[in-house]
Amino acid sequence: MRKLYCFDFDGTITTKDTMFLFLKFCAPFKFYIRFIQYAPLFILVKLHFANAEQVKRSFIASILQGYSEEQLQKYSKKFHQEYKNQIIRSKAVEFFKTIDTNAEAFLVTASLDIWVKPFADEFGFGCIATRAMYERGIFTGKFATKNCNGKEKVNRIKAEIDTQTYGKRIAFGDTSGDKEMLAWADEGFYRFFH
Repeated sequence: MRKLYCFDFDGTITTKDTMFLFLKFCAPFKFYIRFIQYAPLFILVKLHFANAEQVKRSFIASILQGYSEEQLQKYSKKFHQEYKNQIIRSKAVEFFKTIDTNAEAFLVTASLDIWVKPFADEFGFGCIATRAMYERGIFTGKFATKNCNGKEKVNRIKAEIDTQTYGKRIAFGDTSGDKEMLAWADEGFYRFFH
């Protein structure tokens, strides 16, 4: 029986949220200034008084908008090299080694493809993420897809993978944003690597 594995990224297989980490890595000074400016909005998001997707998009744009795709790829490769041994949970790495060669695995994440792709490539996984939008090779600060969270995770899996070719669907997550994906799977594991 062919298996399909879908892993959430931040918090599930990592020990830290990678968005803040990556943005700080690219532009430390700008990151701290913007973080202070956005702190009230982050609090409102936590209290469910502000739209998380809009705040996230605006915050990322305030730091990375105007960077070329080439620049961002260089940053993401350096970021991956520097952090892969620090933030990936060892239990997750051990589990990846047990995945059958006939199975297929994907990272399914609300994080941007910009910094997630090198991690997916390292594990030999596919990458279903929120996609950055570029115009003439420059990051616009906008997303080319909906934020890949909640129901959108399942929508994107169905749109990008022929799920009928798998006998079993197995998903891993760690927050309410993974609830729908875990419910959709034949086997859903919550905080399995913690």
